[in-house]
Amino acid sequence: MTKKPETQFLGPRQRREAWERFGKEHFDVVVVGGGVVGSGIALDAATRGLRVALVEARDLASGTSSRSSKMFHGGLRYLEQMEFGLVREALKERELALSSLAPHLVKPLKFLYPLTHRVWERPYVAAGLVLYDRMGGAKSVPGQHHLSRSAALRLAPGMRRDALIGGVTYYDTVVDDARHTMTVARTAAHYGAVIRTSTQVVGFLREADRVTGVKVRDSDDGATGEIHAHVVINATGVWTDELQALAHARGHFHVRASKGVHIVVPRDRIVSDAAIILRTPTSVLFVIPWDAHWIIGTTDTDWNLDLAHPAATKADIDYLLDHVNQVLVTPLTHQDIDGVYAGLRPLLAGESDSTSKLSREHAVARIAPGLVAIAGGKYTTYRVMAYDAVDEAAQDIPDKVAPSVTEKVPLLGADGYYALVNQTVQLAEEYGLHPYRIKHLLNRYGSLIDEVIALADGYPELLQPITDAPSYLRVEAVYAAAAEGALHLDDILARRTRISIEYPDRGRDCAEEVAQLVAPVLGWDDADIDREIRTYLARVDAEIESQTQPDDASADALRIAAPEPRPEILEPVPSDG
Repeated sequence: MTKKPETQFLGPRQRREAWERFGKEHFDVVVVGGGVVGSGIALDAATRGLRVALVEARDLASGTSSRSSKMFHGGLRYLEQMEFGLVREALKERELALSSLAPHLVKPLKFLYPLTHRVWERPYVAAGLVLYDRMGGAKSVPGQHHLSRSAALRLAPGMRRDALIGGVTYYDTVVDDARHTMTVARTAAHYGAVIRTSTQVVGFLREADRVTGVKVRDSDDGATGEIHAHVVINATGVWTDELQALAHARGHFHVRASKGVHIVVPRDRIVSDAAIILRTPTSVLFVIPWDAHWIIGTTDTDWNLDLAHPAATKADIDYLLDHVNQVLVTPLTHQDIDGVYAGLRPLLAGESDSTSKLSREHAVARIAPGLVAIAGGKYTTYRVMAYDAVDEAAQDIPDKVAPSVTEKVPLLGADGYYALVNQTVQLAEEYGLHPYRIKHLLNRYGSLIDEVIALADGYPELLQPITDAPSYLRVEAVYAAAAEGALHLDDILARRTRISIEYPDRGRDCAEEVAQLVAPVLGWDDADIDREIRTYLARVDAEIESQTQPDDASADALRIAAPEPRPEILEPVPSDG
């Protein structure tokens, strides 16, 4: 499908047009949920030639899909749980993303697995990694390599000598999950899907026993409308059960939320040339390089409180510090932490009492005529989940539905990426930027780099760094609002960039500058700017305060007291719609 320029833009004009189209057009599919699965469903359906609408109550990737361990991985630990099918499937998806679908966003990453037991552990781990490699783990990346203790310590000098007797290296990948999800959504828009965030489903349309669409409400101004479609797909993750209840439809499965907490520390606090995977009594701990930082996580505990804003506690942070410090020469302290984030995994309930043992396999079901639900799974297998959901929904679409083609559809920015990487020096000269800036932009936007920099035509100051967040250029904030669907300051500082976890001030110091930059694009006046800044600062303060609390209940009470960026969002949605 050939599309004119800017069809993939998710800016203010496209947002207004989307609302108008919702009221006038009849869609084949309405997708509810703007996480990676919902965005993937929109892309899968649109590239099959279907008429698609996607609505998200908050922001793209504002839930689970922005709060993962930032890995597009095969799930090595699932081999021990005998989930061979899931690992094979995930490794296939990892290979596709790394080689063709999103090479600008998904990057190879060397891991060190420290060995701590003599005799049995090395052959045990080797056998698992041989299986991992043969299932697809060693296609575009090297296979396992065994190290003596001295060689492992040369690779990771920051580890204590008594913390290992040797090591094994293998490869997985790292990804900015929120940016990847947003790019999936924009790619869906490029192929014709109508994407609109800050649009909350508050009820369902019915004819007899058939679901024929959804009632929606603008989370910013409270306007209401309807979207008519042959089928609605519930891809809301941890909100799955809530939406099923709103539809007055009995679900075929339930979703259980498991909280995962990560901490972010400066890169110089841990000396290592590889990521590190550590075993804990109940799960594993990842230490992952993230530009100028390390991300350390995760926890795995039940969560039964606010789904939108899960809160990290002091106990969660202490757990991570205690476990990672068992292997570090120089222990980390609370003062070393630049950022903290908590997310919820949507696990299929009823399979075990332990969240870390619940299956990450996904389930899809036709809940009622015209209503399909999908849940479970893991980030890496989003594309498989998407085509399974559309296949299930096809029985409610009167026309013949073509098979999925997303295995052959690169995400926006992928085409031409490798050639541009080879032209980094020339691009730097052309745009008057340092080559490392070009590399940074290519790894965020790929071949869309020209679109981003074009916004600085006539405004050379936009090619300067954000004053108190110099990892990012000012033009990136403007592009987030103009093309990437960002509607609020929080969207930009927490998801389009990662300023909220990469700087010790959590984005406080640059909030005003960024708000002033995007105000002309989003039509903010002085009062809007002031409200956006105050709301963002209140969110940061609430999160930091909640992270001093001893338990979930007290942390949650502090976190949910902060105001919502979207003032008209309903929590919970009244059951009468």
